[in-house]
Amino acid sequence: MRVLVAEPDCESANSLRQHMRRHGYETEIADTGAGALGSYQEYDLLILDLELPDVDGLQVCRSIRTTSDIPIIAFTSHGTELDRVLCLQAGCDDCLVKPFGFRELVARIEAIMRRIRPRAMRSRRLSHGPLHIDRDRREVYLHDTQVKVTRKEFDLLQFLASQPTTVFSREQLMTEVWGASLPGGALGSNIARTIDTHVGTLRNKLGSSEWIITVRGVGFRFGGVQQC
Repeated sequence: MRVLVAEPDCESANSLRQHMRRHGYETEIADTGAGALGSYQEYDLLILDLELPDVDGLQVCRSIRTTSDIPIIAFTSHGTELDRVLCLQAGCDDCLVKPFGFRELVARIEAIMRRIRPRAMRSRRLSHGPLHIDRDRREVYLHDTQVKVTRKEFDLLQFLASQPTTVFSREQLMTEVWGASLPGGALGSNIARTIDTHVGTLRNKLGSSEWIITVRGVGFRFGGVQQC
């Protein structure tokens, strides 16, 4: 299982990563909220310090919950009932008060994963007609033949395919898939070109422009299977 730890304190983060890896968890560190928002989609679990240097941890959780049901365990140095309530209301699955024991953390991880495993097993593979997207292996198959895609091409395709009825603007795709913050909502020509290039490459690899539909004046949506 892949775990992302969002922890700004380098010593604490490295210690937690070492403990997690000893217990068989593939663990990486993000030391900012922006880093967590930019990479959480590649992981199965997020352990989130609510006291991040750039973005409020509760806001990080709220932002993730708009597009993902990844399990989130938050931890904070504030142990009041209100803090725990706000944490859960923001979308966290559990909340720990620092300092906490590593055994307790592992027990809570196991409890959460037991609870969500049936849901996760249903959702880890996306299928749309002949197109299959394996989120665990990060592989794409079309008519049972693997389509070789880059990391960002996979992220873009699975993001669109996971919400096939939604039209996403280029700004939304840059924020959700690339994790980029766009000052004032401005989308520069270079950024727009990056998205258009990835869309074009995916269409070529999938053999049809109908898998990703351009909605003029708005952005893109997943095309479904009726055209293929």
